[in-house]
Amino acid sequence: MSLAPFHLAIPVHDLPAARRFYGEVFGLPEGRSSTQWVDFNFFGHQLVIHEHPKTASQEHAHTNPVDGHDVPVPHFGVVLGWDQWQALADRLRSFGVAFAIEPHIRFPGQTGEQATMFLFDPCGNALEFKAFKDLGQLFAK
Repeated sequence: MSLAPFHLAIPVHDLPAARRFYGEVFGLPEGRSSTQWVDFNFFGHQLVIHEHPKTASQEHAHTNPVDGHDVPVPHFGVVLGWDQWQALADRLRSFGVAFAIEPHIRFPGQTGEQATMFLFDPCGNALEFKAFKDLGQLFAK
């Protein structure tokens, strides 16, 4: 399956902290930037962090229950390959990242079984990273 890269612009109230987080902790290559925004290569997609006052969802995340966990809403992320997901989980742990939901297998033995993890960037934006041993389970009912 060939996908077109998406573009996502998110608010960050501390541009230097967010720049360090996405650049150093995630190891994302940086693209263009200005004094108010920075582009990153987010696993082949374009993520732009824009300086902006703190939003309500950054101040206090809403959650919805999913498979026994309180999933923060809104959130964004990428579906990675299984080994790439594990390498990212290991990298984040090595940087001492606090997970909102620890890396684990969701829906084990069921339709949609997946590896998942949730975390917040330094500005309160929630991220989720997933992986499927069978990518055909991505939209399975």
